[in-house]
Amino acid sequence: MTTVKFDQATRLFPGSERPAVDKLDLEIADGEFLVLVGPSGCGKSTSLRMLAGLEDVDEGSIFIGDRNVTDVPPKDRDVAMVFQNYALYPHMSVADNMGFALKIAGVHKDEIRTRVQDAAKILDLEEYLDRKPKALSGGQRQRVAMGRAIVRSPQVFLMDEPLSNLDAKLRVQTRSQIAALQRRLGVTTVYVTHDQVEAMTMGDRVAVLKDGILQQVDTPSYIYDNPANVFVAGFIGSPAMNLLEVGVQGDTMEFGSAHVPLRREAAGAAHQSGDAVTIGVRPEDMELVGDGQGLRTEINLVESLGADAYIYGVAKLGGAEHHVIARVDGRTPPQKGDLVDFAPKPQHVHVFSTATGERLPS
Repeated sequence: MTTVKFDQATRLFPGSERPAVDKLDLEIADGEFLVLVGPSGCGKSTSLRMLAGLEDVDEGSIFIGDRNVTDVPPKDRDVAMVFQNYALYPHMSVADNMGFALKIAGVHKDEIRTRVQDAAKILDLEEYLDRKPKALSGGQRQRVAMGRAIVRSPQVFLMDEPLSNLDAKLRVQTRSQIAALQRRLGVTTVYVTHDQVEAMTMGDRVAVLKDGILQQVDTPSYIYDNPANVFVAGFIGSPAMNLLEVGVQGDTMEFGSAHVPLRREAAGAAHQSGDAVTIGVRPEDMELVGDGQGLRTEINLVESLGADAYIYGVAKLGGAEHHVIARVDGRTPPQKGDLVDFAPKPQHVHVFSTATGERLPS
């Protein structure tokens, strides 16, 4: 049974005042596919490299299974890493690339051949084993890098943005292959990406980081429906959630001309911080309503996708302009330049403290 545990793990680079990874507490179950996601510089790749032994752990500990590997050399951690740039040897064949780590480890050549053939069969690379990397497409090279990890039969797979060099269509195809492969092999996997769509479609759980601090970790659907704070709400979801600061009167908030009821706890928190809250509404939860019944919005762009259309507009709220995104019926969308009113669907409003950014009962 192979679990992974970060216990208050911290990495502070020399000359930096703020840790790249700050007291990370995270447990990954045996066979789980966990995705670390966040913007550039949030500490996700550093966390992965700490687990691999490629970065020091300045405070705290890291465990693989029951073994404390904090000070164990990378070669003794029994992990296999797939890098963004594939890191293939150009002068070697596909078969030699896949079996190189086993050769260095002193594995018999017959055993290497068997493992390489098995991995090639899984990855549909059998006909390419004699080719050099330059004769392969980007997707095929990535599969070779995956094969090199598979033949080692490691306790943990580590993947650092492995799809970022692929085009959009191939990226979609390859991420489904990686997810299916991981389920088939059952190997504990930690996968790093800045692409929240990858995170939402691949991971059993998703861990969201910002400035080296873990913001939330849960299943993709739970995080989508229950973001812990304003940052997670704005980062997870494509297109992004609408986040607007609105005024509160009594137990209702003012969404333009619409008055949306608030739970008493949320209303109380709003009154303690200047009679305002930040609300979040997903684009699919914005409804077109009659004139004077919602937030008046001027349409700047209509993005037609067939059955659906995304509306991008600007609304004035509290004397400031806010960008608004809504998903509407693609057959009868408003037109660019139109003035329309939007209101949130009942029970689909996320409420956050304007002062702290934390989620409030809604």
